[in-house]
Amino acid sequence: MDITIHWTFLPQIDPEASLAFYRDALGFEVRNNIGSGAARWITVGPVGQPDMSIVLEPPAMDPGLTDEERATIRELIAKGSYARITLASSDLDNVFARLKASGAEIVQEPTDQPYGVRDCAFRDPAGNLVRINERS
Repeated sequence: MDITIHWTFLPQIDPEASLAFYRDALGFEVRNNIGSGAARWITVGPVGQPDMSIVLEPPAMDPGLTDEERATIRELIAKGSYARITLASSDLDNVFARLKASGAEIVQEPTDQPYGVRDCAFRDPAGNLVRINERS
């Protein structure tokens, strides 16, 4: 079977801060920017990899959610425990330095993990955990 991940979704609570993180700090290209105000969906992805995208979406917009469920989602996002993504780079140290210089919240500096991966971690402006593995 030939299956790939085409899109994944992460909540964003501040479109401009999300653009600064994903476009400016990570170097992703903006592929779509739809809506306005709180209802704004932004699609970003790595340059040269058009088949892989992250859709940064407003949280809890599903009309099937109750007010209580929306409040729970917002609380989880605020704690940084709602969503996560793992990226990979062949130049982890350079990516780490670039994100650190951007002012992104550092969770973990580049570390050799006991399970054989070298990685680092940040929080994006919404609090999503972004891990970056070093790719050989």
